[in-house]
Amino acid sequence: MSERREKGLAKMSEVYGWEFKDGPGDHFAATADHLFADIWSREALSIRDRRLLLIGLLTAQNLFDVAEIQIGAALGNGEFTPEQLRDAALFLCHYAGWPLGTKLDSVVGKVIAQQEKKK
Repeated sequence: MSERREKGLAKMSEVYGWEFKDGPGDHFAATADHLFADIWSREALSIRDRRLLLIGLLTAQNLFDVAEIQIGAALGNGEFTPEQLRDAALFLCHYAGWPLGTKLDSVVGKVIAQQEKKK
């Protein structure tokens, strides 16, 4: 396995909070080698910064299945508190639209409840 792939897998594991193993195909290679080894590993923005941007974009695109994964990882990694995520959802209501922000708030609530059950 290349050093770049190892760096990408390590960053994926850090971002999502679970261990990633190498995967097959060009799509996985681009994800691990470029997106995570090169982009998520840049120093100008923190993982928390990137995650907040991503949650906003996913909300605007109505991609709440992916947002749910990001919210779970953000809570699990201690990047955001439940209160901060709820506040982000309220903020996004005004820029992404009330229905999308409200849906994000619902997803945030669902993930918070799931994580509280695990405790």
